[in-house]
Amino acid sequence: MDHKNKSSSAPLYEALLAYRDSKQRSFHVPGHKNGQAYRHLVEQAEAVQPPAKDIVNEEHQHNGEIQSDAGGEVNRKIERFSSVEKHGTDMGSGERLSDEGTHSKVGLVPDRSFLEMMEMDVTEITGTDDLHHPEGVIQEAQELAADCFGAEESFFLVGGSTAGNLSLLLTVCDEPNSIVLVQRNVHKSVIHGLMLAGARAVFLEPWVDPASGLAVMPWVETVQAAVQSYPEAKGVLVTLPNYYGMGADLTPIAEVCHAAGMPLLVDEAHGAHYGQHPDLPVSALSCGADGVVQSTHKMLTAFTMGAMLHIQGPRLNRSLLRQRLAMVQSSSPSYPVMASLDLARRLLHVQGANTFTAGLAAVNAFKRGLAELPRFQLLQPAQPLQQEPPAGTAKPAGMSVSAAQQTRKGLTAAAMPSAAGYTAQDPFKAVIYDGAGVLSGYGLQQQLEACGCVPEMSDERYVVLLFSLGSTVQDAQHLLQALHHISSADGHELNQSNAEPSQQIAKVSAHYISTWNNLQEKNRYSEPISFTLQPIVETDTINVPIEESAGCRSAEMVIPYPPGIPLVYPGERISPTMVARIQLLRDEGAKFHGVSDASLQSLRVMKE
Repeated sequence: MDHKNKSSSAPLYEALLAYRDSKQRSFHVPGHKNGQAYRHLVEQAEAVQPPAKDIVNEEHQHNGEIQSDAGGEVNRKIERFSSVEKHGTDMGSGERLSDEGTHSKVGLVPDRSFLEMMEMDVTEITGTDDLHHPEGVIQEAQELAADCFGAEESFFLVGGSTAGNLSLLLTVCDEPNSIVLVQRNVHKSVIHGLMLAGARAVFLEPWVDPASGLAVMPWVETVQAAVQSYPEAKGVLVTLPNYYGMGADLTPIAEVCHAAGMPLLVDEAHGAHYGQHPDLPVSALSCGADGVVQSTHKMLTAFTMGAMLHIQGPRLNRSLLRQRLAMVQSSSPSYPVMASLDLARRLLHVQGANTFTAGLAAVNAFKRGLAELPRFQLLQPAQPLQQEPPAGTAKPAGMSVSAAQQTRKGLTAAAMPSAAGYTAQDPFKAVIYDGAGVLSGYGLQQQLEACGCVPEMSDERYVVLLFSLGSTVQDAQHLLQALHHISSADGHELNQSNAEPSQQIAKVSAHYISTWNNLQEKNRYSEPISFTLQPIVETDTINVPIEESAGCRSAEMVIPYPPGIPLVYPGERISPTMVARIQLLRDEGAKFHGVSDASLQSLRVMKE
């Protein structure tokens, strides 16, 4: 296949367009028959009132007016079209809709745009290919994705990055009790994969950024020590970037893994855009990772649940991987989700680095404005890996993305201190905090939402503001207006400080307790911990006071929530450091999942 000439096409999406336009009679699933089941209801509804899209367009106009009105009140609410159907109110005039309106006459019906999407919600028929045995348009779309992201082979995922993590672990753990070296603060899908595989995990403690107090990735020295202790391990799995967009160069870890004959697996769910622009961190693939999972829906433009699994090198059994993918993914995958993956790839292939121009402009506008609000600080690495590339190092016309990634790799690899775990920050993840120490991250998120700005997430200190290629300068202006409103409303304006940002963060780090960290400070890696689907028999367990649990094997999972990253796993021997950590989090008011005693005065452990 000539990828260069095909890169501007979207074969799977185009096949769905052709199916829609063919107007063939459906004698196959799905049962809505290309939306036909709803069509008469929509037409009946449209006959008694103006099309819904006119009201929605009017809402968008009001939305734009509010966003561009820098002097307006930032917390004005914009009613959505759903409220029109619920309350019968015309947003433009404020008049009541007639009792003959949509809701009262025919009941709630799908919007026409939803109906139009149903016309492309198809199944495996002639011309649409089969995700689990691709030979046509899906195969072409996946080959184009591999070319775009620098992989040897790429697979579409319709179950999010979860499906990719499960399939990778089920592939490398090809026998019972396989050992895998796993970064401790991983997504729960990794834990589920270990359970399904009946594997044993040696948990690698992540490096913690001393300035921010946030856990990132394991030191290369930690990986090296664990590899030497467990040479029979089937592979190494790490997460990069973390939820805050923090990371570092993976190349040294990949080299350690490959020298030991082990594949490096990377949960790059939040880094699907990495390596696609000189201002973005390099991708895991360009650093040598063997299997990489990306949530294309998170930072690119696919529908929710749309993700990809990228493979390179000889260290993964690809035929077994295909079988595992068929096990964990639906045999009736969503074609609109897969088509959105095809379109997301096409956007990058056609526009290249220019895809991110508008989004980065929005980020830069926000950062410039934030510098004028000294109360709110921005998280940045003390020793950045990213360097300003020399003129002309941006991806030239005709240069493949994988080649551009290699160019970036050459620019940045030499700047990587071997032990530092935080040298690269995703510019699209703007992580801020209240330098005055008045608002927690949770409190700041609530204030922002009251002003019409919805962050990605928050913790005890930080708020993560997620920009993307779809963000606009108007979005940034609205956000800055909200922060200015918050800063001035409670009278806690700060004077500009001459202190370094890292010093400002460290000043308030002493009492920071992050539920995102579950490290055990003295041990760089754990002993093997067995995972299984077999439940623990209650008669084999006993409750002990939490202060007496050190040295026992836990019979339950201790999960500070949010975010749901386990601190202790069933079967894991509890260290004195773990006990102190649990008590500290408990006393600070953290909530816990997975434990029988939610107050954590006691813990259920295995009888010895």
